[in-house]
Amino acid sequence: MDHFAIRDSVMHAEDVPLPRIAEEVGTPVYVYSRATLERHAQMFNEALADIPDRLVAFAVKANPNLAVLKVLQRQGCGADVVSVGEMRRALKAGIAPEKIVFSGVGKTAAELVAALEAGIGQFNIESEEEGLELAALAAGTGREAACALRVNPDVDAGTHDKISTGRADNKFGVPIGEAGQIFGRLAGQDGIRLRGVAVHIGSQLADLAPLERAFAKLGELVSSLRGAGHEITHVDLGGGLGVPYRADEELPSPAEYGAMVARVTKGWDVRLIFEPGRVIAGNAGILLTRVVRVKRGLKHPFVIVDAAMNDLARPALYGAWHDFVAVTPRGSDMTANIVGPICETGDTFATGRLTDTLAAGDLAVFRTAGAYGATMASSYNSRGFVPEVLVDGDRFAVVAERIDAAAIMDAERVPEWLG
Repeated sequence: MDHFAIRDSVMHAEDVPLPRIAEEVGTPVYVYSRATLERHAQMFNEALADIPDRLVAFAVKANPNLAVLKVLQRQGCGADVVSVGEMRRALKAGIAPEKIVFSGVGKTAAELVAALEAGIGQFNIESEEEGLELAALAAGTGREAACALRVNPDVDAGTHDKISTGRADNKFGVPIGEAGQIFGRLAGQDGIRLRGVAVHIGSQLADLAPLERAFAKLGELVSSLRGAGHEITHVDLGGGLGVPYRADEELPSPAEYGAMVARVTKGWDVRLIFEPGRVIAGNAGILLTRVVRVKRGLKHPFVIVDAAMNDLARPALYGAWHDFVAVTPRGSDMTANIVGPICETGDTFATGRLTDTLAAGDLAVFRTAGAYGATMASSYNSRGFVPEVLVDGDRFAVVAERIDAAAIMDAERVPEWLG
């Protein structure tokens, strides 16, 4: 469920007509719904009602906007971060340090020190080498870092190759067959308190079966580690639950996911950590764009919009689908190629897509753009960064200003020796 709907022949974000945002802020622009963010966070928590000892740590990489993080902080969410920049965003949004989990395979020494100084709740260690480095850094400053060892369960998530993270040939975690030995060696290090294990097998999962297989393997590892004398109090189950990008797409619900987790983890006697991102933020945002012109094509016309692959990268990166609909539908359809203005054939959002009839000047939206949208943007073709807006009932606020190409250029310097 989201709060973007046609009302009186015009699409609204909650109670705000989208043409009003386009007129006052310009296009392209990301628009988020506070009500949808809150409802999705509540639904995820409700789905885990049978798991009393839990932490829901929103995956900041999905949408790091400070206003979005503040909405979720007020819903009780913690934060899963993968860089010191994301950690600082979470802290600035008011998320308590003890509710922050630091994941990621390439944490630098400077990032580890910054997270130690911030007093974050848990480090998810991705390798024995990282664990040894963190132990030395923590011991050197008289601190002790609470940690979990991330394992790679060699489970194919059945998702896109570029967002699959749990196969043996992926870069994340330590092989599950070696996890017991690595855990034992790290557990004796001064400076770290190895208290659990973590897993994450991929993003946009459309089937619960791979998750269940991974969690079952993790349960066996927990039992084995306890049998070896280790105290296991925390298990991080990651995220990855998918969302429907097509109107007719059916995916497992948070309730179905929660029931599976409760069944598989029964008797573990640990605090479970979850890292939802897309499932909370995905349908809470859209990218509002304007048609520049409609160009005649050999087979289908090209609907050229002012949004581009630098604004919404997923179609170019993954061949991803985003529903594309008119803000003010005419009641008729056309088949068209939806493209942006960037000088790349890859700047194509859809090919041969049945969509609302559109003409130059019309407004349209790419739906399900609240996750992995603005956060993955670039300034390619010197286009700058689009603004972000948060809607709350009948009001809205710009929560990220437009950064135009001139502002980016102002940060560049020509050395004196170039004259």
